[in-house]
Amino acid sequence: MSFCKDCIQGVRHEGEPQGTLETIDGVACYVATPAVDYPKDKVILFLPDAFGIEFINTKLLADDFAINGFKVVAVDFFNGDSVPPDALNSGSFDLMGWFANHGPEQTRPPLDKVIAVLREEGVTKFGATGYCFGGRYTFDLAIDNAIQCAVASHPSALKIPDDLETYFSKSQAPLLINSCEIDQSFPAAAQAKADEIFGDDKFAPGYKREYFPGCTHGFAVRGDINDPLVKAGKEGAFKAAVEFFLEHL
Repeated sequence: MSFCKDCIQGVRHEGEPQGTLETIDGVACYVATPAVDYPKDKVILFLPDAFGIEFINTKLLADDFAINGFKVVAVDFFNGDSVPPDALNSGSFDLMGWFANHGPEQTRPPLDKVIAVLREEGVTKFGATGYCFGGRYTFDLAIDNAIQCAVASHPSALKIPDDLETYFSKSQAPLLINSCEIDQSFPAAAQAKADEIFGDDKFAPGYKREYFPGCTHGFAVRGDINDPLVKAGKEGAFKAAVEFFLEHL
């Protein structure tokens, strides 16, 4: 599994969040609901990077999905212990020490709780969009077929090629990967391996990989939108995700 310094670097974006903080079976969530009518049987689970649901970028992205007609539930699967905002670009935060206390035994149960409640409320189709560490859990949920459509942007903590092969053999969820030029966690070799395993229509549910030049790990959620290439990458990754959900969810 791989993390890198770019997991906690980037730019804090500006805007006024429109969603609400709610508690679902004891799990804190940021919920963004479309202002227009939307399919009540569908939800997108937003699995944030290590900065969690309180990070302004997370809230604004969740709101953007809601503007496009999806109800979004961003889940605090870090149990109130996400990486603090002041760690962004600090260069001194002990990410690996933090990760040691956020393994599957701590982080998966909150996701399962939220999904169970939403199912009881009538949701039958789940998409998931995961960023960095959240991409790891997007894979896990898809492998367990707990979701019906998966989008992973610059995923981290994946074991390559094992997790790709497991996804291919077990999941029925169409997969979109938003990748980039500079990414220690999901580098060019991993991107090529994903294409080798899933590409050329080998994965029946559906597979697509987008590639954004000039972008670095974290671009889809923490990218510097003053950089034209990064702005194009961030917006392109979001557009690709929306189109993928519209097609497959």
